[in-house]
Amino acid sequence: MTSRFAPLDAALPAGMRHFLDLHAVAPEDLRAMIDAAHAAKAARAGLPRGATDQGAPLAGRILGMIFEKPSTRTRVSFDVGIRQLGGQGLMLSSAEMQLGRGESIADTARVLSRFLDIVMIRTGPHEKLLELARHAAIPVINGLTDASHPCQLMADVMTIEERLGPIKGRTVAWVGDGNNMCASFIEAAAQFGFALRIACPEPLSPPRDVLAWAAERGADVHVTRDPREAVSGVDVIATDTWISMGDTDRSREKRHAMLRPFQVNAALVELAAPHAIFLHCLPAHPGEEASEEVMYGPRSVIFDEAENRLHAQKAVMRWCLGAL
Repeated sequence: MTSRFAPLDAALPAGMRHFLDLHAVAPEDLRAMIDAAHAAKAARAGLPRGATDQGAPLAGRILGMIFEKPSTRTRVSFDVGIRQLGGQGLMLSSAEMQLGRGESIADTARVLSRFLDIVMIRTGPHEKLLELARHAAIPVINGLTDASHPCQLMADVMTIEERLGPIKGRTVAWVGDGNNMCASFIEAAAQFGFALRIACPEPLSPPRDVLAWAAERGADVHVTRDPREAVSGVDVIATDTWISMGDTDRSREKRHAMLRPFQVNAALVELAAPHAIFLHCLPAHPGEEASEEVMYGPRSVIFDEAENRLHAQKAVMRWCLGAL
């Protein structure tokens, strides 16, 4: 299987931009997207949800959304986002497409490129995302894979900056499973210039290739087995569910036993800086990865974070289509 850190083995058409992973986008472009998201959110103050953004920057554009995994935030935020930008969205379930009956990803990409302007896919194997991008003649956006979740990280960075100011130089703690969200946090640390402290059980450590990529770029990323060490004095604490969509139910009890000492509770949060905020990409299981007191307490920004998926992804779509 091709490493997701290797360049795509196909030349992109001139001017076309995919949004597959944070590591594959220049830091200055990521910064421009975050700044655009902040500005666009401010400009919509007081507008109805269905009102089009000023200038309708993606008027006439059609976004296809392929879902092979369940979704609430990704589905709604992309659909509402393309409408607010003046375009239209087309929801596509792989179970209802020929893709679900064995048509290749390559042929699917070639066909959709004849109908759409841009496509987002939410899937499992990261290789499926890369295969779609190799054969598409339109921009492809990663709406989540088992390996990464870059759109969520754009919303997270936006949320942190709303509460704390510029993210550069801040310190973030990730506590729990070294999963796809953790991997994207590692990439974000390198690209946005913040320190990252990761606390996770050894069997659930982040992927070695992601840590190696970050180390090669001099990113300030540290892995520990002690959640207290990780959160001490930090500006942000982030976590995720103990059972991700790619995990089997058979692993539930074993994973819970490993992760129980890594629950984000009030005692752990008290070790962070007084202004520290709590992030969770949702959906959540209060009482498991985080206590209800933390999940719905004054430090929690989880619903701002969910809302900001809309604004961050609108900036991503504009960037992909050269309208930023």
